[in-house]
Amino acid sequence: MSDLVQVAVCGAHMSGLPLNQQLINLDGKLVQETTTSPDYKLFYLSEFKPTRPGMVRVKSGGSRIALEVWELKLEKYGALVAAIPAPLGIGRIELVDGVWVQGFLCENYATEHAKDISSYGGWRSFLTSDAYPSGI
Repeated sequence: MSDLVQVAVCGAHMSGLPLNQQLINLDGKLVQETTTSPDYKLFYLSEFKPTRPGMVRVKSGGSRIALEVWELKLEKYGALVAAIPAPLGIGRIELVDGVWVQGFLCENYATEHAKDISSYGGWRSFLTSDAYPSGI
C-alpha cells in the first residue's frame, strides 16, 4: 500500500483559490490538472464562505468537470478529511482517463435548490463568468 493519496479538488481548494493553503500546509503537491469523466454535475453552493461548488456523480446528463489532483502523505490526508464541512465529503471520482481517485463530492440533498453550473465546465470558469454574483 502506498503512503501517498491522490485527492481531486474542484473548487475553493484549487491553486490560487481561498482554501488552497490547506493543501499546501499539509505538504500537498499538485500532480495534475484534468477533468472528470462525463458523469458529473457541478452546483454553486452559495451559502458557504468562501463560496464553493458541490459535485455529484449522475447516471445521465453529466459533464466533464475541470479539477486538480493533489498528492498528500497518508498521515496528512486524515487532517484534510476531518476539516471538510457537510454537505461535502470525500468519495471516489472517475477521471477522464478512467483512473479513480479520492476527491470532493457533495451530498445530493444540498443540490436540490442550488444552481447547476455544469455548463461552465468547472469552478474557475464559473467564477470568471457574468453569472457569478459580484461582491462575493
